[in-house]
Amino acid sequence: MTSTRTFQFGDRVVHLARPEWGIGVVTNAQKILADGSASQRLTVRFEREGMKTVSTAHADIRPAGEAEPVAAEAAQVPEWLGRQDPIEIARRMGHLPEPATDPFATPAQRLKATLKLYRFSDQGSSLLDWAAMQTGLTDPLSRFSRHELEEYFRRFAHERDQHLRSLLSDLQKSDPAALARIASEATPDQRSVLQRLNARR
Repeated sequence: MTSTRTFQFGDRVVHLARPEWGIGVVTNAQKILADGSASQRLTVRFEREGMKTVSTAHADIRPAGEAEPVAAEAAQVPEWLGRQDPIEIARRMGHLPEPATDPFATPAQRLKATLKLYRFSDQGSSLLDWAAMQTGLTDPLSRFSRHELEEYFRRFAHERDQHLRSLLSDLQKSDPAALARIASEATPDQRSVLQRLNARR
């Protein structure tokens, strides 16, 4: 994943695997070698997560203008929120991010991306991180009540579970070795989810 981009002090960036962190500003950039390839160690102040140090060899860091619309608009109200259409808002809040559903990605890639969505829950700051990812808002509570976010999250969690069940079924038939490999590399929480959903299929 080593990036060929070079970042410098003041660049506005996003971490594609953590869109809930919002837009960050590079405060320090050092050249490093990672696995024999040139990369950078960046210190970035993210608007929702604060100061983080990341390596471009492992983190998919992009200029804020190139990022997916949700991450790039983190400081703005997305157009679909401005329309005040409750049906559209509910649909968007329940929608899974593109890496989990991308038809051009392999089932194994979609499974890995879907498992990463299980880092979110309806508890505390995790709920707000999820809402920031879905809306691009730095402070989702400026637009929604906690109760509304909990309701939207329930819909999202249902969609996430259904999607994961479908991926598990497809991979079990088409590539059980890949499924076993992903399960062995998963975090303990992700393995627990896989076991729970596999048992219900």
